[in-house]
Amino acid sequence: MVEQQYQYLNKIDSPDALKELSVDQLVPYCDELRRYIIEACAVNPGHLASSLGAVELAAALHYVFNTPHDKLVWDVGHQTYAHKIITGRREAFLTQRTLNGLSGFPRMDESPYDAFGGGHASVSISAAFGMAQAAALNGDKEQQVVAIIGDGSMTGGLAFEGLNNAGAAHDTNLLVILNDNNMAIDPATGALKRYLTKITSSHNYNRFKQHMWALFAGVPRFQRMLRKMSNALKQVVLGRSNIFESFNFRYFGPIDGHDLHELVRTLRAMRDIPGPKLLHVLTVKGKGYTPAEQDQPTWHAPGCFNPETGERIPSKGCADRYQDVFGETLVDLARLDERVVGITAAMPSGCGMSRLLNEFPERTFDVGIAEGHAVTFAAGLATAGKVPFCAIYSTFMQRAYDNVIHDVAIQHLPVVFCLDRGGLVGEDGVTHHGVFDMAAFAAVPGLTIAAPSNERELRNLMYSALQSGTPYMIRYPRGGGEGVAWRGEPFETIPTGRGRCLREGEGVAVLTIGTTASMAAHAIERAAKEGISAAHYDLRFVKPLDEELLEEIAAKHKRLITVEDGSLRGGVGEAVAAYMNDHGHALPITRLGIADEWVEQGKPAELYALCGFDQEAIYRAIKQR
Repeated sequence: MVEQQYQYLNKIDSPDALKELSVDQLVPYCDELRRYIIEACAVNPGHLASSLGAVELAAALHYVFNTPHDKLVWDVGHQTYAHKIITGRREAFLTQRTLNGLSGFPRMDESPYDAFGGGHASVSISAAFGMAQAAALNGDKEQQVVAIIGDGSMTGGLAFEGLNNAGAAHDTNLLVILNDNNMAIDPATGALKRYLTKITSSHNYNRFKQHMWALFAGVPRFQRMLRKMSNALKQVVLGRSNIFESFNFRYFGPIDGHDLHELVRTLRAMRDIPGPKLLHVLTVKGKGYTPAEQDQPTWHAPGCFNPETGERIPSKGCADRYQDVFGETLVDLARLDERVVGITAAMPSGCGMSRLLNEFPERTFDVGIAEGHAVTFAAGLATAGKVPFCAIYSTFMQRAYDNVIHDVAIQHLPVVFCLDRGGLVGEDGVTHHGVFDMAAFAAVPGLTIAAPSNERELRNLMYSALQSGTPYMIRYPRGGGEGVAWRGEPFETIPTGRGRCLREGEGVAVLTIGTTASMAAHAIERAAKEGISAAHYDLRFVKPLDEELLEEIAAKHKRLITVEDGSLRGGVGEAVAAYMNDHGHALPITRLGIADEWVEQGKPAELYALCGFDQEAIYRAIKQR
């Protein structure tokens, strides 16, 4: 990182130090804070644009509230880089998202200022309401609790469950800040987006309200009367009542989330207002950095870049990404079969579905950050003869577990679940690793689960899923593939539950699932050069297992090694061991994968080694006698 001279930044190591500045001094401080985030993320990539948009908001919150006694609950960590730097982690921020460094998300075990962990969206209101209720039960009348929800998180159903519950508690001291930047990773969608746009674009209402508020400044009786009149006024101007006030939240705003004077003044006023209340704050994702403002989806997580020019630095020698293979293949399938439709939960660019959206917009559905709804919506489409390809990150699919079971699997509907980011995802860390999908969904009757070993296998599994007419799940990792040719290749049907032998050998057999095949192949080749023979089998399917192939393996070999990028507890290795035991095959089995523990952030190769299933670990297991 380029050394910078800062007038204010290096002097601020805590919210108490921040409070020593005047409000006028907060403005240049935030400029320095924004520059520091840009410089740091240029060489150590992270979620840049969201945090740039929340710089002033983070500063104003710590300036006004008494943190950490007052609780700030951030919805997802994309907004929190400024918060982390203000709260004593300025130098450590240079290590964020690295092995043994700071997490890219709020972590309760990292700082007392991180009131609640936040890697998944839409949780802040429910968690903050719980804290506010606890404060009331403890007799703490001074504690303030603030939920900051943004980046499309208000589209999640859990957010409205929290509003519904908290709004019924009239004496709960809870402030919800809607950080409205009209974005998730991609532009926000849905009726809520249109509603918020109508509020923010109603110049007549906002101008009138601000004029009346200023006119009666210092006259509390008239201001109270104005508050009581505001809902009726909104109904006249907007043509409907305010949705948040319908939940019994007093609504304030919208205000400019980059105007520090207005933010500080408003937050100070709201500290003294009892009951549930919501402040609508308008911000710009990527604020203050032109490339990020002009291309917000790309700069959500841009990778390395030149901070002076905004030129992004591509990864060297990277093969096509699995998300791109998925996206292009889905378009090819949609051209072949009009039944194909695509569903994404606010991730069209992240999962590769932007291509389908561009070519077949009427057959592409972005449902917002609402994974459970995405699955049940897909089930509804499937009842009418469509074949939905529902693309959701593995870690987020955890929130739709019941929907997969109840709405798809039990009814045997032909929904194809494409789980991106399966396995260890690297720098995003513990909240984003997709390590539970194979173990969790393997328990669901009638659900086929497959894992491709390379790009062409993903393409063919998608084609096979379309032909199957059954509930089908395909999980694949984040990032680049193996460099195998796939684009334009003719489709091939892979029979359900059929594995394959990749290399013959004697004595020991290595059984892999998914992209662990590549690491195993290198380890087997290394062992072969030392005169140690090992066979290699690609299982392809988590469920159903290829029992015919397992019988062949048991007959030919004396020892087995299973390798999986997922949880060992309930995973593929356990399933293989159970089969061998049930069918009387007394073979020693070494299972390599992710143990019953949490895995933090780091580069994928570092984490594979840490968990003991990288190339070196497989090689050692092969050599073991």
